[in-house]
Amino acid sequence: MPLSVLTGPGTPKPRVAEPALGDRPDFEAVYEGYFDFVWRSLRRLGVPEAQLDDATQDVFLVVYRRLDEFEARSSLKTWLFGIVLRVTSTLRRTARRKPTEPLAEEPVARGSAPEALTESREAARLVQSLLDELDDDRRAVFVLAELEQMTAPEISTALSVNLNTVYSRLRAARRDFDAALARRRRRSPE
Repeated sequence: MPLSVLTGPGTPKPRVAEPALGDRPDFEAVYEGYFDFVWRSLRRLGVPEAQLDDATQDVFLVVYRRLDEFEARSSLKTWLFGIVLRVTSTLRRTARRKPTEPLAEEPVARGSAPEALTESREAARLVQSLLDELDDDRRAVFVLAELEQMTAPEISTALSVNLNTVYSRLRAARRDFDAALARRRRRSPE
């Protein structure tokens, strides 16, 4: 199953050139260049659909306030992912304190093929539920490696963990993801 079923809104935007050490990136350029990455990362880390827009806004509010502090010691993408992790963690703590009812799914858009839309939604739900079975540390590494195609050194920087820890978590996350997928396939014959 392709993991590309968890995509963000809109079409991919061109990447923002990584700033050189000491250069300050422009907020509008960061927003335009990394909006989809932030949205996808939040979604893949388990932020409920109904909260994605607010969570994305929270991330970019932090970016707006802290962009002057960015020193380009890591890539902009890894810096943003650190903010995404903190926003996600805050949302989880809030959700545990104040549980809410999930919103109904959005209606099917006119003109789209219902079968294809249904298959895509089911695949996205399956991948999301498999990701939900991973613990937070393994999930973050898995999302960055498998879905965002970041290298292990980039992940190490983004998560502030040892490179060997990244490899270990990724190996365990792949094993857990594959095992969960195999269990699901055994339970629901096609």
